[in-house]
Amino acid sequence: MDNNFPWGHQRRFNSYTEYFRQHFGERVQKLAIDAGFTCPNRDNTVGKGGCTYCNNDAFNPSYCQPGKTVSRQIQEGIEFHKQRYKRVNQYLAYFQAYSNTYAPLKNLVKLYEEALSFPEVIGLVIGTRPDCVNEEILDYLGELGKKVYLVVEYGIESCYDKTLKRINRGHDFAKTVWALEESAKRSILTGGHLILGLPGESRDEILKEADILSRLPLHSVKFHQLQIIKGTLMAKEFMQHPENFHLYGLDEYLELVCEIVERLNPAFVVERIAGEVSPSLNLNTSWGIRYDGILRLFEKMLEDRQSFQGKYYRSTL
Repeated sequence: MDNNFPWGHQRRFNSYTEYFRQHFGERVQKLAIDAGFTCPNRDNTVGKGGCTYCNNDAFNPSYCQPGKTVSRQIQEGIEFHKQRYKRVNQYLAYFQAYSNTYAPLKNLVKLYEEALSFPEVIGLVIGTRPDCVNEEILDYLGELGKKVYLVVEYGIESCYDKTLKRINRGHDFAKTVWALEESAKRSILTGGHLILGLPGESRDEILKEADILSRLPLHSVKFHQLQIIKGTLMAKEFMQHPENFHLYGLDEYLELVCEIVERLNPAFVVERIAGEVSPSLNLNTSWGIRYDGILRLFEKMLEDRQSFQGKYYRSTL
């Protein structure tokens, strides 16, 4: 079976790392950038206070500071990663913090072109919300994507309107579908981010999200377990009503992700199966294991189950 996987390698899921090696011929590293964006859920355009789970400090590296120019962040990011990965020569500028299409197009063009002015930067990954793109921005990104490698990563978080409302997301799932479909019309590669274990969602509902996502024009997906981050509205809710939350243990979570991946469209590149937050910001008990270890356990579980990504994909259509 290993030699018959449609993604062209022997790992039991369509691995992001292997996809990059196949696509670029070598390792390509992301450089996280905080370009000083905000989002419409913080400036009162669609809401205030932000999504209840959100604290961007939870995943920004030390060199990634909005007070620094994009150029300086890229320069420091290259130096930072050269210490860790000696053979990395190519980078993707990852506009990560908040909603990185939430500005007039002329401002976006300036920032993106500043990043692409570095010869080592061969493309962009742009993190944003589905309600922060419009046809003008997508037309521009579609043209840019013909010249450089470009992915727009949308925060989907949940496929259920009841959950999106509860976490103060500020848009419904129909907006996510619209953004993905409009991006696909322009041949823009898209990523999707989903949080597993949001309050009010049952295990069966979470599994059904794999079926829902599998019908959408996505290129890649990231799965993160719900983590309660200090300084968020959700942390306050958790402290007051912990009974409203189910925080997955490691083994239980791995079982859940295996079942999700078994139902997932095999064409999707799986970028992450879990999130990693500094223990200093994590309110609930962490699993005490780094991501590489989680990934090894996940792949071992797939092997033990004699399973692989998309094993039950056809049966869910």
